Amino acid sequence: MKFHTKNKYIKKEITPDEIFLDSKNLPEFDTQQFEGRLEKAIPKKSIFGLGIFFLFCASIFIYQLGNLQIIKGEAYFKKSENNTLMKQPIFADRGLIYDRNDVLLSWNVWNKDDLNKFSSPTRTYINESGFGLLLGYVSSPAKDSSGQYWQDSFIGKDGVEKTYNSRLTGTNGVRITETDVKGTIQSENIVTPPVAGENIKLSVDSRIQKKMYDSIVSMAESASFSGGAGVLMDIKTGEILSMTSYPEYNPNVLSQGEDKKTINGYFSDKRKVFLNRSVSGLYAPGSIVKPFLGYGALAENVISPLKQILSNGSISIPNPYFPEKKSVFKDHGSFGYIDMRKAIAISSDVYFYEIGGGFESQKGLGISNIDKYARMFGIADKTGVDVSLEKSGIIPTPEWKANTFKGDAWRVGDTYNTSIGQYGFQVTPLSITRAVSGIASMGIIPTPHILLGDKNYESKLTTIPIDKDKMKVIHEAMRMVVTEGTATALNLSSVKVAAKSGTAQVGLGNTNTNSWIIGFFPYENPKYSFAILMERGPKAASGNATRVMSEVIDYMSVYTPEYFK
Repeated sequence: MKFHTKNKYIKKEITPDEIFLDSKNLPEFDTQQFEGRLEKAIPKKSIFGLGIFFLFCASIFIYQLGNLQIIKGEAYFKKSENNTLMKQPIFADRGLIYDRNDVLLSWNVWNKDDLNKFSSPTRTYINESGFGLLLGYVSSPAKDSSGQYWQDSFIGKDGVEKTYNSRLTGTNGVRITETDVKGTIQSENIVTPPVAGENIKLSVDSRIQKKMYDSIVSMAESASFSGGAGVLMDIKTGEILSMTSYPEYNPNVLSQGEDKKTINGYFSDKRKVFLNRSVSGLYAPGSIVKPFLGYGALAENVISPLKQILSNGSISIPNPYFPEKKSVFKDHGSFGYIDMRKAIAISSDVYFYEIGGGFESQKGLGISNIDKYARMFGIADKTGVDVSLEKSGIIPTPEWKANTFKGDAWRVGDTYNTSIGQYGFQVTPLSITRAVSGIASMGIIPTPHILLGDKNYESKLTTIPIDKDKMKVIHEAMRMVVTEGTATALNLSSVKVAAKSGTAQVGLGNTNTNSWIIGFFPYENPKYSFAILMERGPKAASGNATRVMSEVIDYMSVYTPEYFK
């Protein structure tokens, strides 16, 4: 910058810092120290205003913090709980159950509006009689009071549903949902898709199953039996074609659990609706044990097939308690002189008293050998079937009596009664069906099962030593039962049957009767063994089980002829 003074121009450069110099200290201004610059303080009004502004902001913050945390804290806490992520199941299909011919026996019914399977299905069963105790039922998925599933899968409770629960049960999928305070889904995501359970196929033929059950029911109602059971088994593979029990429950009612009146009726029914009589019912076998004891007597050379014994209606032995009196063991008839074949055909008790316990000059098997041969055929053993709650039976022995009736010695009369399947003798219909297969196949006993084509079960065979010539006598005797003995109702034109009937007296004073029929067919080339039990009927009701099996075989000859080829 240039300054003009009179005649001279003075050239002087003014720096920006010099513009605001204080005139009072100009003479002493030291440009190196920047002393003498103009300084102006911030006004107090500005500081006060800024403080007010910050105080206002802080007040608002504190108010809102208190409002959210204290005044509305509980409401927002509940809202945060409701507006949350939830883990929910996507229900898997439980495996389907088919019979051997692909007839559907059990399946799942989904709500038609629930396309994504977010609610559980209904387990449903074939609407035919005879399948309740075979198939069993399930406990369905259940919610608590808040609507959350505390049980998120089906659990098999009986029958096939219980035995094969792990195979039938699928793996549920998982979805994550976010809901607001009103329960409205805000978002959802499928984390894991469901995996269906395994379908299984049973060896049972649903046609034979239904027919056998219906025939048992008809006989029970017409002849006043309290119950019944039946089994039909392939003697080579152990596959069960039919296994039914009467009375039974409706698995649809139990699985759905809504008909409380009917369910309570099941529990109060004195006939034991939940008892699967085929595998868990224990019954005095009566005369159906005679073919097994007859073979034992032949095998032990107690008697020859042709030796005759006089059957005149009873035998008498000294009474151990009253020596002056006789203990009389009666027969159901007087048959004259009879050999082994005839004795089995007409079911002579006197003959089996003598070859079982001995009488006069006739040697007897004795209780030890009776026990030996009964166990050899597995008469009272568990069969190992793939059905839950199977029970083992009882073969009376001195040891059994000592444990059951303390201080009471075993007597020959106990052996006599055991020889005709009475006293404490008890078996299940399935165990005796399996035992008959040992007779039919000349000593090869399979393991019964209801899963079709299960090689593990089919390979479980028990082979017992059999004298085939002596067993042939038993075969011929069982055929005579049908052609001229106590089971002529099975003398059918469609197939030759070998059988043995039985009538076991039960109840106080022997006031009731269990009616049995066991056997196998075809006679020349055995394929199937069977047992029918009619439980606790009138004392005079004998032979009723035979008529049931006759109806079943007649039905098979017309509607399932493939089993006779």
